[in-house]
Amino acid sequence: MPEDSFQEKTEKATPRRRQKAREKGNVAKSSELNSALVLLAGLAGLGFLAAGMSRRLMGLFRFFLSQGFAIQLNQVNVYAYLVFVLKQIFSLLAPFLLAVVIAGVASNLAQIGFLFTTEPLKPKLGTLNPITGFKKLFSLKGLFELPKAVIKLVIIGVISYLTIRGKLPQFFLLSQMGLDAIVGVIGKIALLLGFRVSVVFLILAVIDYAFQKWDYEKRLRMTKEEVKEERRQHEGDPLVKARIRSVQRELARRRMMKEIPKADVVITNPTSLAVALRYDPEKMSAPQVVAKGARLLAKKIVELAKQHSVPIVEDKRLARLLYRKVKIGEEIPVVLYQAVAEVLSYIYRLKNKLID
Repeated sequence: MPEDSFQEKTEKATPRRRQKAREKGNVAKSSELNSALVLLAGLAGLGFLAAGMSRRLMGLFRFFLSQGFAIQLNQVNVYAYLVFVLKQIFSLLAPFLLAVVIAGVASNLAQIGFLFTTEPLKPKLGTLNPITGFKKLFSLKGLFELPKAVIKLVIIGVISYLTIRGKLPQFFLLSQMGLDAIVGVIGKIALLLGFRVSVVFLILAVIDYAFQKWDYEKRLRMTKEEVKEERRQHEGDPLVKARIRSVQRELARRRMMKEIPKADVVITNPTSLAVALRYDPEKMSAPQVVAKGARLLAKKIVELAKQHSVPIVEDKRLARLLYRKVKIGEEIPVVLYQAVAEVLSYIYRLKNKLID
């Protein structure tokens, strides 16, 4: 058995693990929140459109009752009659259905954003395993679903009882009202009951989403070994990377050492620092640092300079400034022009004397 299977998953999921889970359709989502928002949007749509919808519906009934029996249903006009009925029903329900669809889409986008994947549609044999289903039933998530369903039923019963009890006087007066008034009263009571239930459901849905989010983060947690392994796969093995950096440093040091014989002067500290300078007035606007090093590397630079008769000048302050401020291959800054110029002038005079 893998060693990390016994490790506790204490680390937060990495962005790469989150992306893989998202690609598989594994996201934090509450179906309760979708249902609550769709129900609320549907009731709001009915509340705003009820008066207009009822007028059109009554007009449609009057048409059927007054003229419907006079229409001759034959092979010619049955299709036209059917199209007319469907158009009336669609135009009647279209605003309500549009509100419901917009609420459903908005709820999903708010929870998980835009996501298209066919992974959840693929058949998985593991889902047919009764043992797996039994474990899910008694998991923390499964145990959370049972009391949630019971609470919803209790809430619907309590809200329905309180709402209807408060409207009992209106129910007693229904026998004295006309059909339009009866439909209006019952419709208002039904909408009030629906709004109260949907608001409570929305509160429960927010709690459910918080739980789903917490459970999702818990399921995505990783062991320390998993985090290390993913980092190795994504960024490469640290030992290999360290070896590559070591080889790169060695190659850079060799290239640097090849430039020392071409230097005009090596400025030392005298033993802890060494900086090699080269100046070609035709190609450079200022002297350039071609090599530098500290301690053991400084000694090697000095030794190589002696072997190729490169002048060595001891200047502690200038050596420190050049080592700290100028990288290999860069020209010296303006603030060091005078100090370096004095050194080079001394070197050139010394060379001229030797030539003479």
